Amino acid sequence: MNKEENKIQEASHDKKVDVKVENEPDAEISTMITRISELEVALEISEEKVKEQQDTLLRARADIENIRRRTELEIDKARKFALERFANELLPVIDNMERALEMADGENEELQPMLEGVELTLKTMKITVERFGLIELNPEGEPFNPELHQAMSIQESVDHAPNTVIFVMQKGYALNGRVVRPAMVMVSKAAEANVDEKI
Repeated sequence: MNKEENKIQEASHDKKVDVKVENEPDAEISTMITRISELEVALEISEEKVKEQQDTLLRARADIENIRRRTELEIDKARKFALERFANELLPVIDNMERALEMADGENEELQPMLEGVELTLKTMKITVERFGLIELNPEGEPFNPELHQAMSIQESVDHAPNTVIFVMQKGYALNGRVVRPAMVMVSKAAEANVDEKI
């Protein structure tokens, strides 16, 4: 090889190196840009996952709070109405004591001590059940309320406004606001003729 050929080869080699050196920064920049794009995508995916997890956490907290509230309400209802069955069993006893007092001969001196004992027992029983939320419904003279009263008959009356309870056949009871037994009543209607209508 002659000197000229060597120079040409060296020059072309230098040009190739220069091109490589010049191309290397472009390749690094393009690699960095690609890497940045990948990282941005990964960041967006991570942010979406974080939002989903935060949403899931908020929903779980809300569910737990709802469960806690429901449980408190159920416990409160259980406390309030745990005595309902027991109260239903006591009502006939109260009714029978009231009937005994109504039917007894109050003028018979020999029965007076027994009647006083029954009266005191009935009074004590009523006070005791009232302490536990059992309230007597004696609606005579009040407007008829189908949620609290059970109409057993309808009677025409000129002395009472229509749809008024004129007679209580059996007292009703409510336990903490819930009707345990509706009052059995006779209800008035506007006077047309003297007819007793059974329901």
